[in-house]
Amino acid sequence: MNRPKLEVADIFRRYGQAYRDKHGASMSTAQRRVMTAIEICRTAALGGQIEQCDACGEQRICYRSCRNRHCPKCQSLARADWIEHRQAEILNCEYFHVVFTVPDKIAAIAYQNKEMVYNILFQATAETLRTIAADPKHLGAEIGFFAVLHSWGSALLHHPHLHCVVPGGGPSPDGTRWVHCKPGFFLHVRVLSLLFRRLFLEQLQFAFDSGRLQFFSSLENIRDRRAFVRYLEPLKKTKWVVYAKRPFAGPEQVLDYVGRYTHRVAISNSRLLAIEAGHVSFGYKDYRNQGPQKAMTLSAEEFIRRFLLHALPHRFHRIRYYGFCGNRNRQEKLTLCRQLLSMAVPEMPPKPSEAQDYRDRAELLTGTSLRLCPVCRRGRMVLIETLETRTHPALKDTS
Repeated sequence: MNRPKLEVADIFRRYGQAYRDKHGASMSTAQRRVMTAIEICRTAALGGQIEQCDACGEQRICYRSCRNRHCPKCQSLARADWIEHRQAEILNCEYFHVVFTVPDKIAAIAYQNKEMVYNILFQATAETLRTIAADPKHLGAEIGFFAVLHSWGSALLHHPHLHCVVPGGGPSPDGTRWVHCKPGFFLHVRVLSLLFRRLFLEQLQFAFDSGRLQFFSSLENIRDRRAFVRYLEPLKKTKWVVYAKRPFAGPEQVLDYVGRYTHRVAISNSRLLAIEAGHVSFGYKDYRNQGPQKAMTLSAEEFIRRFLLHALPHRFHRIRYYGFCGNRNRQEKLTLCRQLLSMAVPEMPPKPSEAQDYRDRAELLTGTSLRLCPVCRRGRMVLIETLETRTHPALKDTS
């Protein structure tokens, strides 16, 4: 596979220091960490190795990856590994993709309080889905699902939303049968939206009253409780966007599709069109006009600012699991689901050895060999020299 000619790393290396000089005082530790990791990813700074083909003698230098979850170059193996671990958890039933989005006024609060507000988004979403699904008027079952946080829109602006992937049914309250949803229909999005709005605003108000929110710059005027209540009041009457995408064609389609969501970063290298004269051009979808592909050009400073809007707090989990997919008693609950669906026990993937080389792991997961000589396509690349790290590596963030 050919690598993109342009990379986010090129933008950071060319314009990153000027951005730090101008905005360093307002940058968070997470943003600095992301910039450094992407800048030195697969460079001599992280060390690496020299390999030589045992057939044609071709040599190449392979530098180490930063493994930061925001890096466009470091997600392929993580994505493949995640998909393998989820493979045995797929159930033989219809699957649905439900998206929960917060209004712009909430997004503004979220940017200044990422960890707190993103946690509220997860909690309100999970409680909404599980409450409505458990109601006999709607489904009357315990459901399980996972949710993935995205904080960006196609133009890199701050747009927090959760992608939830949900099996279309679940065990009955007494655990004796599987309750199927209606074919092609999961839950009423209008009902989900109303409960989601109420739960989210209640939890946000509680966070404010507990002193766990902070406001500065354009939001300084809502530090007072009465001002904060007035700020939220219109949001109690506006429509909050919850929508269900078309159901998956079958269980086998779920992981391939969802793998693109779980380890996506704010912008992939393939979307970059040009970097010149202090400006960056990239492709995006104009969803407000039925989603045609367009090109956008920003100053390098503005591009970096938008990219860093999406740097997550250290150790923040952007993929979370709930119900019978939750981490607690997951295997026991999934075993019950398979029994109720008359499914065979799946073969569990072997646990990777700590000593296993990443290239062997990549070939096992993707079927693509990183050892095959890229020139003669016959020989195998053999290690002939190790290159030591030249500087302190960027802090890893693989959560």
